[in-house]
Amino acid sequence: MNIEPLFDRIVIKQVAAEATTASGILLPGNSQEKPQIADVVAVGPGGIIDGKEIKMVISVGDKILYPKYAGSEFKFDGDDYIILRQSDVLAKLK
Repeated sequence: MNIEPLFDRIVIKQVAAEATTASGILLPGNSQEKPQIADVVAVGPGGIIDGKEIKMVISVGDKILYPKYAGSEFKFDGDDYIILRQSDVLAKLK
């Protein structure tokens, strides 16, 4: 990937949305709930932001939980990504 986020930003790619309900009913694309779990594909270097030193604790390959409407969505090489600040991440999943 050729995206290098700046400062305390990270680039994530959502995991696929569930296509069926727990009882086995198939969901059409427009009624599938947007997942809030994503894989981290790029991480900025951190640094001094607004007079405070920001250390990056998220790294490439982490699986994270993020708020439903956080970040900015964009397309790159035909894939959908979201870029957001490290502080928007709710949790790292293990």
